[in-house]
Amino acid sequence: MCGRFNVIDSPGLQSLLRDLGIDLKLPTATNIAPTEGVGLVLDTGAGRQMDAARWWLTPSWAPAVDQKYSMFNARSESLSTSRAFRTPFKRQRGIVPMSSFVEWRTVAGRKSPWLISNAQHALAVAALWDVWDGDGSQMLSCTLVTTAAAEPFAPWHKRMPVVLAEDEWSRWLDNSRPIAANDPVFRGELKSEWYLQELPASIGNSRNKNPSEMEGFGELIELRP
Repeated sequence: MCGRFNVIDSPGLQSLLRDLGIDLKLPTATNIAPTEGVGLVLDTGAGRQMDAARWWLTPSWAPAVDQKYSMFNARSESLSTSRAFRTPFKRQRGIVPMSSFVEWRTVAGRKSPWLISNAQHALAVAALWDVWDGDGSQMLSCTLVTTAAAEPFAPWHKRMPVVLAEDEWSRWLDNSRPIAANDPVFRGELKSEWYLQELPASIGNSRNKNPSEMEGFGELIELRP
C-alpha cells in the first residue's frame, strides 16, 4: 500500500516534471495523507497537463463523497474487475509525481515508519482518476495503483506502489490504448535502486507537516533490482 508520501521542490523532481512535459513546479508538501490534494499528470488527448486532485477516488457514479471504502489505493490485480476502477483503468490513467513515500514496517511487534525513494528523489507513480459531478460542482479525484512487493522490499511491506519506469510513462498515459490486466508494468520488481531510512514515529500523525520530520536517521539501506 501507499498511505503517505512527500513532494519536495528539488532538482530531481523538477527534472521529472520536465521530462513528463509539465512546465511548472510543485510546492513542497510533506506527510501527504489520503483525502488531501495532490498533483496529477494526465493526458486528455490534447496534451499532458497537471491538475489538482483529491487523493481518494470518488467514482463518477457514486451518490456522495465519502470514506466508507478505502479508495486511496487500487490493487493492480483487480483493476479490470472492480466496479470502481475498471472504467478509469480503461481510459482515465494518470501519474502522481512524488519525491518519496512512507511505509510502516513491523519487527518483533514494533511498528516504525520508513522513508522510501530513489537516487533522484523523484518517482512517477501510476494512478487512476475520475470526475464526480454532484451538487452542480465537479471534483477530480485519484487513487494510486499498488502491486505485490518486490522480493527485496517484502521485509518492509507486502505491497508497494507501481513506480513507472521512464519508458512506461507514455504508454500508461495514452488512454486511447488499453493496458492488459497482466501487463508487465505491474510486475512486482524494482525498476531502479531504492533507498530506505527509518523515520521518527511522530510522522504517524498526518497533521505533522514539518519537513524536518522527514529526515531519516540511522542506517541508509539500498535495495537493488
